[in-house]
Amino acid sequence: MDRFLDELLIEPWRIPVIITTATGIYLGFMLLAKLFGSRILMAMTASDAVIVIMFGAVSGRVIIGHPPTLAAGLLGLTTLMCLEAAFGTLRRFTGWGRLLNRRPVLVVREGEMLIDAMRHAHISRTDVLTAVRRAGLGSITQVQAMVLEPTGTMSVIRTGQPFDPAVLRGVADH
Repeated sequence: MDRFLDELLIEPWRIPVIITTATGIYLGFMLLAKLFGSRILMAMTASDAVIVIMFGAVSGRVIIGHPPTLAAGLLGLTTLMCLEAAFGTLRRFTGWGRLLNRRPVLVVREGEMLIDAMRHAHISRTDVLTAVRRAGLGSITQVQAMVLEPTGTMSVIRTGQPFDPAVLRGVADH
């Protein structure tokens, strides 16, 4: 019975360690997401999926520590969820949202790829052409504007489609 309880419970001294490591992993991931941009949120290739799984495995191992227990796992998850709720509130009620979230980036204008903007956003020619195909277009020349959104999605405005220039207000490189 003692062995069973050891697998479920956690020593009290480990509680602040788990909370601190979960906070560090959360902040570290937020910083890396800010540095590497919305590209990490785009549709994943098989190698991207492997990297995301590895992020989770490394993060989980660091947060829970050794030995892993049910209580440590629940405490780590609870800490991450509380941090997400707290940062969500900060983003909503303060200027932190602009600091934490990336701006949308114009990557194609009037059928031309904006190479500097693409480089800054960490997206490739292949990413752009994939978005062209997803929009149901046969050529990049049919793209009036393409924007990499903060969510990692690509928005496409077709050539000849009327649009209000205000739609691009706040978009980087416009």
